[in-house]
Amino acid sequence: MTVIAFRSRERETLDPGCELERRLGLSATEDRARGMFFLGVMDVVRRESGETAAARCLAASGERRFVPFFLYPVSAFLRMSFAAAEILAPRLGGFETAMRIIGAQATHDFLDSVVGRSFLMLAAGDPRRLINNLPSGYRTAVTYGERHVTWTGNQDACFNVFRDFMPHTYHEGVLQAVLQAIGTRVARVRGRPLSLLDCEYVMSWA
Repeated sequence: MTVIAFRSRERETLDPGCELERRLGLSATEDRARGMFFLGVMDVVRRESGETAAARCLAASGERRFVPFFLYPVSAFLRMSFAAAEILAPRLGGFETAMRIIGAQATHDFLDSVVGRSFLMLAAGDPRRLINNLPSGYRTAVTYGERHVTWTGNQDACFNVFRDFMPHTYHEGVLQAVLQAIGTRVARVRGRPLSLLDCEYVMSWA
């Protein structure tokens, strides 16, 4: 598995605990994510901080176990991811960097699945085709949110995300790992939050 290094940036948004509560308050029972992403969070924590820390993240989710393609409440994923980022922050260079690494792990896990491999095959090595298919890829992964792609150049795009519960730093990790998986040499992703659940991501590559 490719390990992606992210620069640490000082967290300038809400306190993580307050942010988590606000995001949880906007979620509904029908908002769900695949079990593979929960398992990926635990893999990152287990690798970096050990089995006891991974067990703490499982306990934070309120779930007992996960099946990769089953759907589980995004509220459980939020609790697990925020707990994981807090645990990983001292080791990885901060809460936001930890969230990016958790997001990158989500991409690796999705692309390692049968559905993810088909997603890559459809792109046929073309970053533009891959990015155009991102909204459908997200619909496979989660039940919530809307996503649209706007092209601003041959190798530049804006990925608009609405009503997504994860922090923008998580999706920076997701999207950068997607671009690197298709073989781009230099991948840049920068999220600009529009509101708590809405964000635009400027993507470019070489």
